[in-house]
Amino acid sequence: MRSLLLLVLISVCWADHHLSDSYTPPDQDRVIHIQAENGPRLLVEAEQAKVFSHRGGNVTLPCKFYRDPTAFGSGIHKIRIKWTKLTSDYLREVDVFVSMGYHKKTYGGYQGRVFLKGGSDNDASLVITDLTLEDYGRYKCEVIEGLEDDTAVVALELQGVVFPYFPRLGRYNLNFHEARQACLDQDAVIASFDQLYDAWRSGLDWCNAGWLSDGSVQYPITKPREPCGGQNTVPGVRNYGFWDKDKSRYDVFCFTSNFNGRFYYLIHPTKLTYDEAVQACLNDGAQIAKVGQIFAAWKLLGYDRCDAGWLADGSVRYPISRPRRRCSPTEAAVRFVGFPDKKHKLYGVYCFRAYN
Repeated sequence: MRSLLLLVLISVCWADHHLSDSYTPPDQDRVIHIQAENGPRLLVEAEQAKVFSHRGGNVTLPCKFYRDPTAFGSGIHKIRIKWTKLTSDYLREVDVFVSMGYHKKTYGGYQGRVFLKGGSDNDASLVITDLTLEDYGRYKCEVIEGLEDDTAVVALELQGVVFPYFPRLGRYNLNFHEARQACLDQDAVIASFDQLYDAWRSGLDWCNAGWLSDGSVQYPITKPREPCGGQNTVPGVRNYGFWDKDKSRYDVFCFTSNFNGRFYYLIHPTKLTYDEAVQACLNDGAQIAKVGQIFAAWKLLGYDRCDAGWLADGSVRYPISRPRRRCSPTEAAVRFVGFPDKKHKLYGVYCFRAYN
């Protein structure tokens, strides 16, 4: 019996050795994919990591999901789609939109402005209409089905301009909360680091530190010099770090974008005091323009005027897109005259008429 068993084992081993040397299986280049038993059964993807638009425009944040039908069946109504906006505080997100079957909910300032594109059964793309400056940022698309969920992140970029700002009181007079309000008062929002970095790459050079939306204090330098970080340092965005939002005082960097209206220099027979300038715009069916509006007109529309004029904050400025002698000989810029005496100094005025 033992001899018979030994003979069988020898025969099997010989056969295996013989096949491994001479036998080639068909379709040897074919790759067979085997899904792991505990692998992901729901996948969420964004076709673009970034989308671009401007204030007042409409945009679609792309998001699609792919599910294993063998794991879930055909019950698409069970899928929950949630969009949130990420903040500089990574532990906090802002709810934007939630959809589950026929039930949909919109949150905060997004009410009436967001909906799912719904181009196909697996399309979770979010449409945002009438974009505001506050809509800028990173959004998270989350799809949940049963115990499975996955996410994708899309960044919404707005075309616009970053500008430094300080009030009539002078430089370094704003805490963080006052800085944020100062930007809002000038038809702008406090800029993010990414917006300031992009502005620096486009040539913004400013030697005074200002607040950013994440609570940090920074400033952009393209031409290193004393005392702006030192003559022998490299160009870049200088970082002062994070300071007390209530007690620390700096300038601020603001961001604004396209506007829905007309910015213009008012042709008037005489120069005006500040109060007269405000009234002159009102008489023309407009309002005295804000600092954010002169920067937007200059940067986005190429507005050029070599006439100093009052603005709403009591400053006097003028926009130059084509550098020339007596206006701005070396650079395109919004030139700053200062905060003159409102009662006695006479200038022209820039007005803004909003479109309905």
